[in-house]
Amino acid sequence: MTARDLGELVLLAALWGASFLFMRLGAGEFGPVALSALRVAGAALVLLPLVAWHGQLPALRRHWRAIAVVGVVNSALPFVLFSLAALAINAGLSSILNAAAPLWGALIAWAWLGEGLTRARAAGLAIGFVGVAWLGWDKAGLSPGEHGVSPALAIGACLAATICYGFGANYAKRSSTGAPPLAVAAGSQLAAAFVLAMPAWWLWPAEAPGAVAWASLGALTLLCTALAYLLYFRLIARLGAARAISVTFLIPLFGVLWGVVFLGEHVNSTLLLGCGVILLGTALASGALRWRRVAPA
Repeated sequence: MTARDLGELVLLAALWGASFLFMRLGAGEFGPVALSALRVAGAALVLLPLVAWHGQLPALRRHWRAIAVVGVVNSALPFVLFSLAALAINAGLSSILNAAAPLWGALIAWAWLGEGLTRARAAGLAIGFVGVAWLGWDKAGLSPGEHGVSPALAIGACLAATICYGFGANYAKRSSTGAPPLAVAAGSQLAAAFVLAMPAWWLWPAEAPGAVAWASLGALTLLCTALAYLLYFRLIARLGAARAISVTFLIPLFGVLWGVVFLGEHVNSTLLLGCGVILLGTALASGALRWRRVAPA
């Protein structure tokens, strides 16, 4: 990994960590579906002219089926699910649960793509899922909150979103090989916008959202989606899906940090310990951390 790759990885983590903050600020007034639909539609409007400028429209048409699937499983569904979760749990917890994405990525790669599952990676899956279960059990209350969503439902939505991310990374690796990252980023947002357009129209908020919600939407669109997905698919093209998805290790750091600084969220020892267990399992499961046998003297 070059210094440029590492810098883009950290920038991507900061942007995606901030997305949990902005979803928390915008989902209550827009609703999860409308917020997500405007987010991807705006990102598509920003990215498509760049695709045309770089002469990549033929590549977009050539790979449109694979790119459309990526848009649904890597943008439309997880954006709605995490926005739903933002109605009941804080940004830090959502970003920590997002770290389960590489666990699903490794499990799906083993079951679908036939990638090897060593003892270390298997142990990592077990450790990571124990951390998720422990943190979920501690936070998963059943009483609905202000927006009618319970913490248990919110945590389930986060985990469903991470399954989508794990599948999306492996599908992108297998099916959209050769497509330029810019074309994948723009086409996937366009596909997500088409999928969410009608549900967003049905579920449009009865009252006009305020200035803070609109500003959050703008940040989600321009920074956390258009720029972030361009960086993400470019990292997949240069480093591969397994290394690109390692950005998930850094997202909880920024997600918790932005939540504490801008929303005054509280961080306790259970949250930090659960985060550590999940990240340890994720590091082992993704191959980022390996153990070595020491031969006897």
